[in-house]
Amino acid sequence: MKLQKKAYLFAFAAIACWSTIGSAFKITLRYLDPVQLLLISSLVACVALFFILLLQGKIYLLFKITRKEILLSAFLGLMNPFLYYSVLLKAYDLLQAQEAGTLNYIWPLVLVLLSIPMLRQKISFVSIVAIVISFFGIITISSHGNFFIGAESTKQDTVGHTLGVFLAVGSAFLWALYWIFNLKDRREAVSKLFLNFCFGFLYTVILSGLTGNLTLPVWQGLAGGIYIGLFEMGITFVLWLNALKYSSTTAKVSNLIYLSPFISLIIIYFAVGETILPSTVTGLALIIGGIGLQQYLKR
Repeated sequence: MKLQKKAYLFAFAAIACWSTIGSAFKITLRYLDPVQLLLISSLVACVALFFILLLQGKIYLLFKITRKEILLSAFLGLMNPFLYYSVLLKAYDLLQAQEAGTLNYIWPLVLVLLSIPMLRQKISFVSIVAIVISFFGIITISSHGNFFIGAESTKQDTVGHTLGVFLAVGSAFLWALYWIFNLKDRREAVSKLFLNFCFGFLYTVILSGLTGNLTLPVWQGLAGGIYIGLFEMGITFVLWLNALKYSSTTAKVSNLIYLSPFISLIIIYFAVGETILPSTVTGLALIIGGIGLQQYLKR
């Protein structure tokens, strides 16, 4: 029982951190370009993960990696953090935080779709229904509830808004792909994540040089980048691993993650100053409903 309480403490700490990230993204992007933000946050994540390995006494694992594992980390680091956060941060730059964060949350259902060809899993009729429900959630959020041609448009119904929706949904596909490839990587979790982020940081340095983003940031942008590097990419991941480790079943803590997007909307309202649209709440409810139906089916 004590271990389960410990698991809940780690889980709630992780959820509390992740719930602030949508607001942190949006506020920090007022001062930094998405590439600059990724450069700072990925560097901070590398440093944080290195010290976590040091505290856990696992630095020796870095000296036991093979050439094949280095190449694998080079590939996984290209997917996450480099491509995933490049796409996601650009989506946040173009959309409201409530929209980008909620649309990104469809990745569990994208994972189901990609598992059919990549993991050769069968899909049931109920799973198809769950995906359709969540799809209507995506349409509700991206259209602001205006489903029909000729419906009154909003100020954000622009090319930029459409691109932002495409990128937010695309980031969910990138994360689901990364998840599938990561499942096949049997290395210790923190050490492989550290190597992935090292390669991701290297790719971001190259992109920053090509795009002219190797400049000194203002202090507000630097502070935001450090916060995101610690509480989105570094420390929070280890908190969640510990929650899973101490829990008697993964379901007891994994189901708590559904609290995160709703808490995030509350924080976005107060911290970013966005008016939460009814279409966002409705769309989020549909997405969570679809994911919940899929999870119930699996159990």
